[in-house]
Amino acid sequence: MRLLKRRRWISIGAVLLFATVAIVADRQGWLLATGGDWSRYHGRTVHVVRVIDGDTLEVNVPDGDSPTTRIRLWGIDTPERARPDKGLTAEPFAQVATDFARDLCLNQQVTLRLQSHSMRDMYGRVLAYIELNGGATLNELLLAQGLARADGRFSHQLNERYAFIEKQARHDRAGIWAK
Repeated sequence: MRLLKRRRWISIGAVLLFATVAIVADRQGWLLATGGDWSRYHGRTVHVVRVIDGDTLEVNVPDGDSPTTRIRLWGIDTPERARPDKGLTAEPFAQVATDFARDLCLNQQVTLRLQSHSMRDMYGRVLAYIELNGGATLNELLLAQGLARADGRFSHQLNERYAFIEKQARHDRAGIWAK
């Protein structure tokens, strides 16, 4: 009888250990190593073919019926460009942010870094940190230049870091924080 109870506890312990490891692996993105957007984009070096605005660009990877993939920079929000079709004028520094991103990325190789918990936004754009040659990220450079706000609406691993970089840009009165 004791041996049966002992085996039962060992079995329960093994199941709990396995479940814990599976949960941790899932949260770290390790279970997504094959298939889907994770394997298609994460850690991949791509060529930037178009800069739409400061926080949105297109890369040379086909996506569905499109010959390119639209990328939205994780964790930041740059000023919006004019949208005459919607009657919207450009926000201050929108063109500066776009030009800054264009100067650093257009026709360049960049590496995409994704987060396993959320890989696309509500418009179908891939959410990514854009790593430039040399290791800096476009996301952080835009923040440091005062050309973007830290966007804490959606949780990501660099929320606190981005808030700190924005705070420093505000202190330095850089870009949009100049007034």
